[in-house]
Amino acid sequence: MKYTVNEKGYYGKFGGAYIPEMLYPNVEELRTRYLDIIYEEGFQKEFHKLLRDYVGRPTPLYLAKRLSEKYGATIYLKREDLCHTGAHKVNNTIGQILLAKRLGKQKIIAETGAGQHGVATATVCALMGMECIVYMGKIDMERQRPNVERMRILGATVVPALSGSMTLKDATNEAMRHWINNPTDTHYIIGSVVGPHPYPDMVARFQSVISEEMRKQLQEEIGNPYPDYVFACVGGGSNAAGAFYHFLDDEHVTLVASEAAGKGVDSGESAATTALGKPGVLHGSKTILMQTEDGQVVEPYSISAGLDYPGIGPIHAHLFDVGRVKFVSATDDEAMNAGLELSRMEGIIPAIESAHALAALNQFTFEKDDVVVVNLSGRGDKDLETYIRWGKY
Repeated sequence: MKYTVNEKGYYGKFGGAYIPEMLYPNVEELRTRYLDIIYEEGFQKEFHKLLRDYVGRPTPLYLAKRLSEKYGATIYLKREDLCHTGAHKVNNTIGQILLAKRLGKQKIIAETGAGQHGVATATVCALMGMECIVYMGKIDMERQRPNVERMRILGATVVPALSGSMTLKDATNEAMRHWINNPTDTHYIIGSVVGPHPYPDMVARFQSVISEEMRKQLQEEIGNPYPDYVFACVGGGSNAAGAFYHFLDDEHVTLVASEAAGKGVDSGESAATTALGKPGVLHGSKTILMQTEDGQVVEPYSISAGLDYPGIGPIHAHLFDVGRVKFVSATDDEAMNAGLELSRMEGIIPAIESAHALAALNQFTFEKDDVVVVNLSGRGDKDLETYIRWGKY
């Protein structure tokens, strides 16, 4: 494939493994073994059985008729919100925990922003009987309280990150520190296509089941595996990587990534990385991130806890750099309006992250025979308090 990682762990000029010396053995063990393990017949059989019987895959490709009428195209929603745990995150956590068991690890750590990855990790740890510690920013713990309680009920220990902006970036920093101090018995399940190689490639491969299913379902629905557009939201970018993966070499398919503009791209309170960032190193890989002139990370902002990350995964940095994916952004207000629009037109309350992808529809003019797929990455149960406060219900 044209846009996947090379043998050195790079996507074009982005990627790599910029890690402390103490992490080198763990990352090197992953790098040298992950492909052999995850493509072993027994692994694939167990992985896909769990995706089918436990996660509930394949997720539906739903024709949103009223939304289609409004935008003048045929719009499908890929219903990742119907996965067990309520988001696409569980595709990756099941894959990584199976990998961790084959590597002989006894403990699992993770970071989480909106809580979807944390809940997915706590869930599969409960399923597999493994100890689980999840790092989460204190601010995110307050605005995503239902997911914090879900993790605790599932038996995980949730540790608040109290540094910096007390959000996803800081939770990732704390998880990295934990891993450095516990390198032998612990596997770090990174939830997005970020971090040192091989994490971005590994997570993208586990999430690629999304676009693999899209192709089969479109073939059945319209007699053609190719849509004209695929839309997905991007924070770190795991759902977008999965939704785009099997269309990357099909240049006639327009791929659209929607970032969180927060209160406006130029407001000083934003997480629109490609608009505001430049190349640098974040959490173990070279990518595009928001930073000051002297290289200090700029605190991101979004109403969505899952999108207020100051960078994007290196695969997305490359796709932006070479122009394969169109990067746009949606403000808090635009995303909340889009989320409420879907709720009232289709009876589906989306996660606020996914609402950013829906909001991007307004920025395009479609032909009446265009086929559009929006990856609905998560459900909005966890965001009800934010919807209620924003709408003043």
